[in-house]
Amino acid sequence: MPDVILPVLDEAEALPGVLEAMPDGYRPIVVDNGSVDGSDRIAARLGALVISEPRRGFGSACYAGLMAAEDEVICFMDCDGSLDPEDLVPICAALDGGADLVIGSRQPEPGAWPIHARIANRALAAELRRRTGLGLSDIGPMRAMRREALLALGMEDRRSGWPLEMVIKADAAGWEIEELPVTYHRRSGRSKVTGTVRGTIQAVRDMSSHLRTMND
Repeated sequence: MPDVILPVLDEAEALPGVLEAMPDGYRPIVVDNGSVDGSDRIAARLGALVISEPRRGFGSACYAGLMAAEDEVICFMDCDGSLDPEDLVPICAALDGGADLVIGSRQPEPGAWPIHARIANRALAAELRRRTGLGLSDIGPMRAMRREALLALGMEDRRSGWPLEMVIKADAAGWEIEELPVTYHRRSGRSKVTGTVRGTIQAVRDMSSHLRTMND
């Protein structure tokens, strides 16, 4: 039963749809990162394992979920309604085909991805390709890997740089990294992080710090 780690900050509007769409056999772990809208209570009522992580930061929430996970296979995905949990099925299946890390490459519906966030993601992905030779087009939040292998990477980022740090360290460790297309929908509710200009700037800063250290 793969564990699905869902970092959450005030996602009361999106949570029911995401949890109800979770594929059979996939266990949702909702990591509440300081919500004030009752997200934790909603998630618990809908049967998710709920973990509280008071230290703000995407990486902090992801790490707390990693510590709570128990299955050999773990997944990460946003919980704002922009991603379909059903796409986790082919992503996890690719692990059986020899991949060590499988990332969902977002294929946005019209209006689903703010232009500033899309441009920033493309720039970061292009720089990652230049430095590593990896053929990734997206540093996406939906991904699957094996828990023990991820623990062995020694993830340190507790902010928005977590997704890129994982890819950089996985590549350095010789992981087979694959990318599969996933549909990217309009999110539910108000965007709080990468959907805002301020959040995008912070994410770029956090991720760029990892790119700068690659040649140190």
